[in-house]
Amino acid sequence: MDTNIDASEVIATSNSNVICPPKTDAACCVQSFAVPFNKAAEATLGRHLARRLVQIGVSDVFSVPGDFNLTLLDHLIDEPGLNLIGCCNELNAGYAADGYARSCGVGACVVTFTVGGLSVLNAIAGAYSENLPLICIVGGPNSNDYGTNRIIHHTIGLPDFSQELRCFQTVTCYQVVVNNLDDAHEQIDTAILTALKESKPVYVSISCNLPAIPHPTFSREPVPFSLAPK
Repeated sequence: MDTNIDASEVIATSNSNVICPPKTDAACCVQSFAVPFNKAAEATLGRHLARRLVQIGVSDVFSVPGDFNLTLLDHLIDEPGLNLIGCCNELNAGYAADGYARSCGVGACVVTFTVGGLSVLNAIAGAYSENLPLICIVGGPNSNDYGTNRIIHHTIGLPDFSQELRCFQTVTCYQVVVNNLDDAHEQIDTAILTALKESKPVYVSISCNLPAIPHPTFSREPVPFSLAPK
């Protein structure tokens, strides 16, 4: 997969502050961070996503915890190159990621299923209209709940988990629901690549039971993201 990006270099300082160089007319590539590929014991979805975010220059991730994203947040916290910033509500997280994308080239936020996803929607729509690459990550239902016709919490009381996805389809350039580890590696990489290529937000829903499960595909050495300037 050719994974190239067009965004500003991000420099992490020793005190965990982030310095984004001023934008210029010339496009520049995000610095290639030395992130070692996952060992077998670390080859999990959560670890892969965390390292992918670091690779594209994201050092601050804005989030609101919820029971559907707690395991994923644990993996983001464990990544040395990431600083997880808790926000008062999802709209704040979305607009913080918007501002981060304007300053540093690409932003990311993490919210929980439906109640969080619908709350962050306005900020994602704004990023879409402003052509900002933003990775909106949502902790989704357990992969075993899909197709069971169950009614779960954080929904509108219907056994249909697609309401949130349908809302995001009009304000993101790519949407993916990760509920199978066999395809998760490719789905996550494609989503991030599309956000960077199109300079638009993307929607990534990850089933809450998957982030900590090892899978052979995550032990492969990742391909660095790079994209020739437009």
